[in-house]
Amino acid sequence: MTAADPAADLATGERLGARLIVPGSPEWPTQLDQLGAARPLGLWLHGSADLRFSCLRSVAIVGARSATPYGLHVAAEFALGLGEDGWTVVSGGAYGVDGAAHRGALASDTPTVVVLACGVDVAYPRGHHQLFAAAREQGVIVSECPPGVNPTRARFLIRNRLIAALSRGTVVVEAALRSGALNTAAHALTLNRHLAAVPGPVTSMMSAGCHRLLRERKATCVTTPEEVIELVGTIGGDLAPCARGPAVPRDALNEVTRKVLDAVPSRGGAGPASIALSAGVSLDATLSALGGLAAAGYVERVEKGWRLRRPASASYRKSDAPLPDPVDSSGADAFIEPPETEALVGPSDR
Repeated sequence: MTAADPAADLATGERLGARLIVPGSPEWPTQLDQLGAARPLGLWLHGSADLRFSCLRSVAIVGARSATPYGLHVAAEFALGLGEDGWTVVSGGAYGVDGAAHRGALASDTPTVVVLACGVDVAYPRGHHQLFAAAREQGVIVSECPPGVNPTRARFLIRNRLIAALSRGTVVVEAALRSGALNTAAHALTLNRHLAAVPGPVTSMMSAGCHRLLRERKATCVTTPEEVIELVGTIGGDLAPCARGPAVPRDALNEVTRKVLDAVPSRGGAGPASIALSAGVSLDATLSALGGLAAAGYVERVEKGWRLRRPASASYRKSDAPLPDPVDSSGADAFIEPPETEALVGPSDR
């Protein structure tokens, strides 16, 4: 084993354009102090971004090296969404989820933090040489190791605590039951940081680790970047929008009108009295609603009374306007939503 040579390390770092920071330096992230005795004595940095400033709003995205296309897609989409909202993505620079996360962050034109288990001048894996070059231009590469140090298995596990400590929370995108990403997740829990996991197919072994975190209630389920930001962001200030199904014109109808519409048959026809009885509303209200529904194009008057309006035949359209999409009525038949919806109020067309 060769003896340490701090002077030579500093000279090599200066020649490479790297810099060394220690606790108390302006660029030192104070959240690393929560590691206690495990806090690094110093960090080597290589890149244009300020590490402390970049990590004020940061999220770690970790996962399997042998990620599936699903995992790569989710990691990149999450990183892109976080970056577009001003959040820095922290990861380990490995193949798979790590690399996809860094690329997504770079695509959003925001800094990304690459935490290596080797010297900041060592491209490991070698296939990420160009990725690391882009990260230096737009973000920063971080390592405890002096320049020229090669990675070892133990150093990968040791560096995982830095990934968890630098960020407000950690998202595990894909992880097998023996994945190194679960080691990073354990560090996040030890530091009382937010931990999230992305669900995957129950048949995929690459998501088994995520599912175990969720089942044991160690992690919060997240499916969008907005949900990640809600988890790690400001309470009440970074709420994710509520997921809703697609809006359809029928949503604009009032309750009485919807009941009348539900009572109108799709075939044959029914009189107002029969429709009112089925809908459970008064005859006057039924007549008023039928008039409005007819004006809006929901129903039509036929010889036997009223029925749902039938779509024009695709072969004999009267205009070039596209037919509206059918809406599943959860019954034997479906009716066609009108192209426009208005508030159905006012006198009816009797």
